[in-house]
Amino acid sequence: MTTAWEEFYAKTPKPSNLDENEKLLNQFIAFHAKENTKVVLVTSGGTTVPLEHNTVRFVDNFSAGSRGSISAENFLQRHYAVIFMYRVKSLEPFSRHFVGSRLLDMLELTTTNDTPSVSVTPQYVNKISDILKKYKDSLNQNMLLSISFTTLSEYLWLLRSACQALTVLENRAMLYLAAAVSDFYIPSNEMATHKIPSDEPPSVHLKLVPKVLEPLVKLWVPKAFVISFKLETDESILISKARGALRKYSHSLVIANMLQNRREQVVIVSKDNQETLSLTSKQLQNGEEIEKYIVDYLVEKHKDWLDTKL
Repeated sequence: MTTAWEEFYAKTPKPSNLDENEKLLNQFIAFHAKENTKVVLVTSGGTTVPLEHNTVRFVDNFSAGSRGSISAENFLQRHYAVIFMYRVKSLEPFSRHFVGSRLLDMLELTTTNDTPSVSVTPQYVNKISDILKKYKDSLNQNMLLSISFTTLSEYLWLLRSACQALTVLENRAMLYLAAAVSDFYIPSNEMATHKIPSDEPPSVHLKLVPKVLEPLVKLWVPKAFVISFKLETDESILISKARGALRKYSHSLVIANMLQNRREQVVIVSKDNQETLSLTSKQLQNGEEIEKYIVDYLVEKHKDWLDTKL
């Protein structure tokens, strides 16, 4: 009997750039397989569900990509190679520090003998040079690969390809599935070809997105250290939902968080335990980010887990 996820891949056309992204993934992972590096796949940002093939309208599962982009930087600091799989126009590692800033105000234009040159204004030199160095180092050392998606189908195709490429790393692969993935979609064969007429309210029938965490854990990367996320608005069901996911999919950990305080507190749930990580008011005021503590915790847990596999 065909499963829902098998049916999805059978009936949903693959993205036009998938072959190119698969080549990049395989090259990056082959390099780190030789270097014996630990590699983490960080998914980040939300997904869109188009209502038409020639898309004008879509349903969006919004996420700015803060958790994923911040975490990616912290994984790099802990010497993990990072595959950063992100929604187009969501936050990215390093460049996220300049979101909301007027970039052009940080630059100065001078002209000498009709030749223009651009420099950073003195008050921004230290900040920009520090971030730029970290970014350039990660690229020069081949520690960061960024690949993007927009739609739900692009995300699911790319996720499967990334997992299949990661299998060669076995236990040294970690998956940090922080993307906010849509729960509902319109199958490709049921989608309107052209823009839906606007002369009357359309009737749109959404279907449940197949849960790919099951084949991911059992088939695609069965030896990887896999972390999923659970976001809720009702605190009374948060931990039970996280434990339910662990029972159903048998992966490593669930990071459970409430929408209202997700920047300051998370609960990391395992099969037999749970641990709360939180920031104090003073830490928040000082600009600390909880993702540093999440990543530190996961790196140690991954190390302990690897020790059990020896």
